Parts: sequence; structure tokens; C-alpha cells
Amino acid sequence: MKTAALDIETTGIEPDDQITVIGVDLPMGSRLFLHTDGRTYPATATDRLREEFGGVVTVTTTESEQSLLAAFGSFVSERFGNRQDEEFKFAAYNGETWNGGFDLPFIRTRCRSHEIAWPLCGPYVEVMEVIDSRFNVSKASLETAYAELVGEGLNERDPFEESAAAVEHWRDGAFESLLAHNLADIRRTRELVRVAEQYCSRSHFSMRSLDPITPE
Repeated sequence: MKTAALDIETTGIEPDDQITVIGVDLPMGSRLFLHTDGRTYPATATDRLREEFGGVVTVTTTESEQSLLAAFGSFVSERFGNRQDEEFKFAAYNGETWNGGFDLPFIRTRCRSHEIAWPLCGPYVEVMEVIDSRFNVSKASLETAYAELVGEGLNERDPFEESAAAVEHWRDGAFESLLAHNLADIRRTRELVRVAEQYCSRSHFSMRSLDPITPE
């Protein structure tokens, strides 16, 4: 199955904080959704991201979190809703572990806040669980696992030393660096899935469904 690596950025960790970026990395390129809160996104920023990271990078901007979630939901429905020709799995790093995680619980809460239907579908793999349990890495963080199993390439392109910097950069309107960080994360995640698939069996992957029991 092909991998769609997912990562989000937010204004914090409280239930009423907002999602500012949703990124998805696919074999054919990266798709980034940015909530600008009505501010201007520089027209040349996407070109610079393409030059820095290579490959296809597409940025969709919205003026609110609600419109961000709606745009992301439409993208998922159009790209993954009818998977007759090819099968995809979503994957995230600490997106949803057995006792918590970050990305998926946050998306659920914010979708519920806006009364937006759950956007994701199909199978999901928690990458951190595979890396932490099936490889001998010194630390289970995304950056460390990537450095020790892949290399430093994407770590060097990440402008943030800590993900917490994403909060202040969004508040300051520093959207290009915020998107660069998210782009590094989704591409690191998909690279680690590729490594895990080369060295682990199917039984090592705990795959679960993202389809809700009673979809709207």
C-alpha cells in the first residue's frame, strides 16, 4: 500500500486551540493546507519551498480553521474516497498511539467544534510505534529516528529546533518557515515508513481503520 504521511501544526495543545496547518505527503508530491487568519501568504513562498525541498509542493490557503478543515476534507474525499485503482494508508508520527497521540485526537476535536464530518478514511499506521518497538533508536522522536535510520537531510531543512516554535511563527505570520517545518515532518514520516517496510513484516504494523462507525 502507498503511504500518505500526515502532520498538523496548531496554536497550542488545549481543546480550544486551532489547527494552523495540515500537511500530507504522497508519492507524487506534498499538499499543504494553511490557515492564515486573513493574513497574506507571500506568493513566492511556495516556489522557495519547492527549491529547498524538491518535488511537487502545493499550498492551499484559507482564512479560517473551519475553511481549512473543509478544504482538507474535500481533498481527502476527492483523492482517497474512491480507491479502486490504488490503495493508500495514512501514517503519522505520534498521530494516534494506543494511549493517546496528537494529530488525530486534535483533528477530531476541532472537526466536532465546527460540526464538520470526520474527514479521514481507510487504514492508518502509527509510525512511532513501529520505529520505537522494532528498531534500536536512542530516542523515539521523529528527528532522532530519522537521523539514525535515514540521515540528516530533512533535519537540516527544518527551520525549527522544537515544534513549539510553530505556534509563535504562525502568530507572527511567518508562514514560509511554518510550512517548511511541516513539510520536513511529513517527508520524514513517509521516509521512516519506507524504512520500516523494508525491514519489518506485516505483523509488525498495527493497522487500524479511520472510517467512523456512523459517517454522516
